[in-house]
Amino acid sequence: MSDTPKGDAFVTIFDDTYDQPDCRAYFRMMDALGYRNQHHAVAAFRAGLDALCRARAIPAPRILDFASSYGIVALLMRHDVTLGDVFARYRAPEFDHATSGEVIARDRDWLAGLPRHAPPLHVTGLDIMPNAVAYGRAVGLFDEGFSEDLETAAPSPALAAALGQVDMIVECGSVAQLMPNALDRLLAAAGPRKPWIMTSPIRGNERARAEEVLRAHGMVQERLPVPPFIHRRFEGADEQARAIANARAAGHETESVETTGHFHAQVLLARPEGEGGPVAGWARPLSVAPLP
Repeated sequence: MSDTPKGDAFVTIFDDTYDQPDCRAYFRMMDALGYRNQHHAVAAFRAGLDALCRARAIPAPRILDFASSYGIVALLMRHDVTLGDVFARYRAPEFDHATSGEVIARDRDWLAGLPRHAPPLHVTGLDIMPNAVAYGRAVGLFDEGFSEDLETAAPSPALAAALGQVDMIVECGSVAQLMPNALDRLLAAAGPRKPWIMTSPIRGNERARAEEVLRAHGMVQERLPVPPFIHRRFEGADEQARAIANARAAGHETESVETTGHFHAQVLLARPEGEGGPVAGWARPLSVAPLP
């Protein structure tokens, strides 16, 4: 789950954290940079999932965690735990010198003991980083996982079969918006009954090309009525200047938002036209209180 693909200089890339054999470097990097996107986005994702399950009478939905990395979105959607709890866990000194095998064993036991949200989820992880996907499978966050790059190639037969059963695609951090080829391949493999797609792109990262792909597959995209929320802190003045310029170019007012020193994100929903009713009628709240 990079903030953006390598070919775009919009934000800093932290690739050294994304393919370690366990999740420590990833979560410690997120903690150090003040990531909050998943905390806010998952609340909206779970509200959308409830609406989808009601609309289609789905008792046990199947989720694709796109650009899943180590499975933080799956973790928060499946388990009664907060992003703050996750960060606090990996600050513990006991993780400093543990082997990857020890970390995976501890995480598997920890996750197995956490209360789970309803409804029960079947989660497929998809990321180009094989170690991150392998970790998610080893600890039980992913029921199945694939390390494939759909921006450059069609899905394997096994992944295509999994995509044909997916009810919802979720993604935090803008990747789907910047990868129209991957988005097109995801939806083509999904078959005639398209999954809902919920993403939380950084403001300024939304792209017209993504909306064109969605429309071509009979999908309508809307921005949910959630106030802009923190994605993460800027690494420096240059990154902030780029973010402000991109957000303004996309029509966003940046005063008291990006000018505060943080990327801010939003939640986008794409679904077949008319399905699920107006968002205002959803039973579950779309937003949560900020993490400290």
